[in-house]
Amino acid sequence: MNSLYIVIPAYNEEANIGQVLEDWYPVAERHPGGGKSRILAVNDGSRDSTLSILREFAADHPYLEVVDKENGGHGSSCLAGYRRALDAGAEFIFQTDSDGQTDPAEFEAFWERRNDYDMVIGSRRKREDGFSRIIVTRVLRMVLKRIFHVRVEDANTPYRLMSADALAYAYARIPENFNLANVALSVILVKKQKKVHFIPITFRKRAGGKNSINLKKIFRIGRQAVKDFKELNRKLEAEP
Repeated sequence: MNSLYIVIPAYNEEANIGQVLEDWYPVAERHPGGGKSRILAVNDGSRDSTLSILREFAADHPYLEVVDKENGGHGSSCLAGYRRALDAGAEFIFQTDSDGQTDPAEFEAFWERRNDYDMVIGSRRKREDGFSRIIVTRVLRMVLKRIFHVRVEDANTPYRLMSADALAYAYARIPENFNLANVALSVILVKKQKKVHFIPITFRKRAGGKNSINLKKIFRIGRQAVKDFKELNRKLEAEP
């Protein structure tokens, strides 16, 4: 039985995190990995009751593990979760977010392909999160094509299943606390010609609460990301 770690970063998600755990916990139960599988919730220094909700849920749900860290952003939370999963010996690592926008019912199609690909990632075809977010995804695709010279269908989707070997390979090449860690992970695996497969997924409206990332912040992140991407590409192309 393959062990599965489901990494869920969370920041100020008191309105959603309880339901997200209720939705995803059965997935870990269906794939127990001989008792080694876990949902790994990474609390990114939340200032609301997210951490207390996580700890309360964990008290009687043995497949939930909670990591509490200082606030560092989504990228650092994903990287912290990935590192913990790899150190724990997880065979497969899945990542999704804590805002309720993804559907656990679509997971099994990914799991069925786990041995065929290094990473199976969702492509957000049916999106309900606003036209501006669709534009951001399209612009990101063009930027990655220009800098890395590869086409990545949907690089930042929070719905990805990876083998431990593939994740470790990419993780070793991502700078510490890289802000767009999942984008870097996708690009590295595609550029290095690993086996990456996209499956269409739905992407719902945020279930509740407020998104901490607005368009102004997206543009600011984007300017820095271009610099970071260029440096990452330079290092990747310098490899033998």
